[in-house]
Amino acid sequence: MHLLDASREGLAPDYTIADAGQGLRAGQKAAWGDTPCHGDVFHIQRQCETLANTLGNLARGARTRREKLEATIGKPRSRKRDSSFAVGLRRVRQAEAHAHQLALNMRTLTQWLSHDILALAGPALATRQALFDFVVHELAAREPQDPRRIRPVRVALQNQRDDLLAFAGVLDAKLAGIAQAAGVPDDLVRAACLLHRKPTTSPAYWQGWGQLRSKLGGQFHAVFAAVAQIMEHTPRSSSLVENLNSRLRNYFTLRRHLGNPYLDLLRFFLNHRRFVRSRRAEHQGRSPCELMTGQDHPHWLTLLGLGPLQPQRT
Repeated sequence: MHLLDASREGLAPDYTIADAGQGLRAGQKAAWGDTPCHGDVFHIQRQCETLANTLGNLARGARTRREKLEATIGKPRSRKRDSSFAVGLRRVRQAEAHAHQLALNMRTLTQWLSHDILALAGPALATRQALFDFVVHELAAREPQDPRRIRPVRVALQNQRDDLLAFAGVLDAKLAGIAQAAGVPDDLVRAACLLHRKPTTSPAYWQGWGQLRSKLGGQFHAVFAAVAQIMEHTPRSSSLVENLNSRLRNYFTLRRHLGNPYLDLLRFFLNHRRFVRSRRAEHQGRSPCELMTGQDHPHWLTLLGLGPLQPQRT
């Protein structure tokens, strides 16, 4: 119903981003029909990282058990039982090696997924799909070793592939548009995109920057700026909404005591409270209202008539 109300007010997105929740996606389909709903990469990455961390903890636990057993065998009072302990020690060592290898493999697959496949700066969609299928295949090969933990992740990846990689198709179309508009080869525009994977403080970044500039010539700065802009406007997750929900959740504990007017006060407070810090310099020291309107306003308490308070600008 909220989506239908928003549609009547003019909201018509090209696509949306959501996690794999069936109710959420069913509601969108009922309201907006064939509007694409891309997959949120944050949730699946966190699921994979949780699996890798869990298997890593199990591997460390296996190492601890092996070390304790070795210490027990070395005690003088246990020498008569060394033969029986030796059999157990072999089993514990085998279990440790097995757990360590499984944890290492899972960590590698998780890193490939995050840094190469689901990263914004990456290869074309077809290549990502092939790499994604490879990761799923490797998970399936290791699933018998720990079905209870690995199978849910493998199934989630397998069922969400097209939704999770939908952003790559959007990015490919934008990069192709830049190449066509600038009259340069597609692979050079892709190289400008991949250059964003490297930190600007690394020698590899500036080596790639110089090579790309020599190939693009006078078109370099325009192409590089255009690529940076489209990457900034190609979202892969609903993290903005998740961030807003996490901020609001801390205030909702008082709702039942203060009633609905409290929500109006909360909305006013969040819209007019200035950001103390922000990753974006232009946001620091300004409120959401000031950023949207471009006009300054007094302190939010002053706006409510509670005192002539003014912020200290830096």
